[in-house]
Amino acid sequence: MNSLLIDCIGELVTNDGRGGDPLGVRRDAALLVEDGRVAWVGPARYAPAAGRRVDAAGAAVLPGFVDSHAHLVFAGDRAAEFAARMAGEPYTGGGIRTTVGATRAASDDDLRATVGRLRAEMRRQGTTTVEIKSGYGLSVADEARSLRIAAEFTEDTTFLGAHVVPAEYADRPDDYVGLVCGPMLAAAAPYARWIDVFCERGAFDADHARAILTCGQAVGLGVRLHANQLGPGPGVRLGVELGAASVDHCTHLTDADVAALAGSETVATLLPGAEFSTRSPYPDARRLLDAGVTVALATDCNPGSSYTSSMPFCVALAVREMGMTPAEAVWAATAGGAAALRRTDVGRLTVGARADLVVLDAPTHLHLAYRPGVPLIRHVLHNGVPR
Repeated sequence: MNSLLIDCIGELVTNDGRGGDPLGVRRDAALLVEDGRVAWVGPARYAPAAGRRVDAAGAAVLPGFVDSHAHLVFAGDRAAEFAARMAGEPYTGGGIRTTVGATRAASDDDLRATVGRLRAEMRRQGTTTVEIKSGYGLSVADEARSLRIAAEFTEDTTFLGAHVVPAEYADRPDDYVGLVCGPMLAAAAPYARWIDVFCERGAFDADHARAILTCGQAVGLGVRLHANQLGPGPGVRLGVELGAASVDHCTHLTDADVAALAGSETVATLLPGAEFSTRSPYPDARRLLDAGVTVALATDCNPGSSYTSSMPFCVALAVREMGMTPAEAVWAATAGGAAALRRTDVGRLTVGARADLVVLDAPTHLHLAYRPGVPLIRHVLHNGVPR
């Protein structure tokens, strides 16, 4: 049996929720990994024997981060757009079409190399699970190949053919929705677990979003939704109505939106990297948490509005800018992300869970927000294997 013992853990975050502590923190702990799964958790003094041993030397051990919203299949660069925003230009989402042109022109190998580079960046920063969307192809062939490439790196792939209406359909949005619901969905569905729509002014309205999402549901895809990023709108309540696993952004919410989320199993996934990169107002996480909404954090890694692959950076932003405590932010970046993907095998370190974990170069999870920008990830294990 392939076994590994991690002992002398100063603080172990299990997310088991024992005793009213959502992080389920254990002190002076140890953890046994067998065949890629957590086999035992307990006090270090009672640790069983194992084939291999890692001495955590008093450091904190956390579940690997679960990044439930990322756009990694793309080509090109939008640094000039970022510079323009920093000089005062507002963000409207219009730059997506720039990336579409570059992505369509790129080879499969070029796209694969970009995904691989960003996935490696994420892993070095403690992310062990990532969702990857299409959405920069916006043609039948390019959306299918984007998802085929994404599926080489993750099991959580999302069809986002409804990112924006591409230039060739600018005057025929109904025709484009028909394409998305028909030939594009048929080509994309074999490589996708989820379907998503950017339900926003300048993208897709509620009627178009509903049509696309229900077509995806009909072929077995789970629902996700970009909603209420640029202003108030119907997206959040549409997502709840359709039983979406997650509605993402949630920057501009009415009381009715918050109440809908609180009364549902839909997760509100907050993407503070986007607000940082667009100089937009941050979501009010405190309002959502106090209402009883399940909250996740994700990077929204993409070349235009949030070109960060760092979940620790998003944790720090959530604490500094969105009213979250360090414990709430860490839970949202691990167990919250797992809930947004409807996964029970990741985002926690309990017996039977996948052995995806990080060893911090710090004694406690508090340092993730306390020391922003510092590379605090000492070790990463994915399926029990050091990465």
